[in-house]
Amino acid sequence: MFINPLSAISAGRFLTCGRLLGWTLLAGLFGAAFAGDSFDTRWRVHGFIAQGLIDVDHSNYVNDDGELSAELTEIGLNASYQLSRDFRLTGQAVYLNGGNRYHEGARIDYLLLDWSAYSTENTLVNFYFGRFKNNHWLYSSTRDVPQARPSIILPQSIYFDGFRDIAEGGEGLDIKVSYSSDELGDFDFNLSSGTSDISKAQTQTILSEFASGRLKHDYDLQASLYWRPFYSPWRFGLSLLDSDFSYHSGDNDAFLDADIILQRYFLNALYQGEFWEFSAELLQDRFVFDDFYFPGFHQDNLGQGMFLQGRYKADSRLTFLVRYERFYINKDDKNGQKLEQATRGATPAYFGYQNSVTLGVSYDILANLRFELEHHWFEGTARLTPVVLPDARANSREHWSLWALQLMYWF
Repeated sequence: MFINPLSAISAGRFLTCGRLLGWTLLAGLFGAAFAGDSFDTRWRVHGFIAQGLIDVDHSNYVNDDGELSAELTEIGLNASYQLSRDFRLTGQAVYLNGGNRYHEGARIDYLLLDWSAYSTENTLVNFYFGRFKNNHWLYSSTRDVPQARPSIILPQSIYFDGFRDIAEGGEGLDIKVSYSSDELGDFDFNLSSGTSDISKAQTQTILSEFASGRLKHDYDLQASLYWRPFYSPWRFGLSLLDSDFSYHSGDNDAFLDADIILQRYFLNALYQGEFWEFSAELLQDRFVFDDFYFPGFHQDNLGQGMFLQGRYKADSRLTFLVRYERFYINKDDKNGQKLEQATRGATPAYFGYQNSVTLGVSYDILANLRFELEHHWFEGTARLTPVVLPDARANSREHWSLWALQLMYWF
């Protein structure tokens, strides 16, 4: 894809100014919301605090020393203001500390203007301007809220923590069309285009600590369609993603400039009954990587991932979870042997896949206070950071495990 340099510079300045303006608007939004004389029914303010402990054996998934860690912190505040019947301003700011999973610090998950452009008995059309949320995947719209997602750690085959901030949303435009019919059921169509800024810390999390340059998100287009048959507990979805990235090397960089293409295709299904919930999501992604290691380097892989998940609600407070998932970086190299041979043994074969089983339980102590506990057993290390230059020394075992507990409060 050809990118005009002047346009790219202007876009970069626009994104920087946009983020500064975003923090200013969000601060004003929260400040006004908490001002007693300004608060009325047009305001909605919510938040959450979640803190936990996590222990990982034989992996640097969270930390490098393998010790019990409290790096399982999530603090968020979101607010919305109904400007008029058709316009609403909404946003969320969070602080995250997840160790090596993603960089520590505050960020704006979303800040947007919601325009209800068209509304009838059967059809709704909304436009979202600004930094919008990713509403395309099964759990992408709830992954940022601890009490709304099904587990502390989502299935890494689809919801890879290393890409969390990039996958959370984008700065641009999102369009949603909802249609309901007594004969055909309920349909939701989403179309979005918008990129995310990638910090230097995020760049090193994804690529390598030896990357002194910056990774840029140049292009992103996503579309999804969901269908729920009339009066059915089932919902089915299809999602598509096409995105371009570029790496711009820095001073004394170990790597070269590079171009990256990421294309993803999803199929998912969700069943929600009175006591049981079942979900499944299938993924195929195409990852094209040019240069970076040396001039003329080219890699074009088709990866595959999936998970099957079941939840049982024993009563109004107690819920059990079981999940099985698989992921392969290259569907034509599911045992990773080609990967190991291509790197002359520097990258072990088990970096070519990651399979896991998860058991979990959650208990609602109060209506807005929950305790969660889960254990994961892993085979393979394909979904650990950094992605491009894996750390084989810190992840020297094919089999590893973790347990995590978290207490979450929301209002």
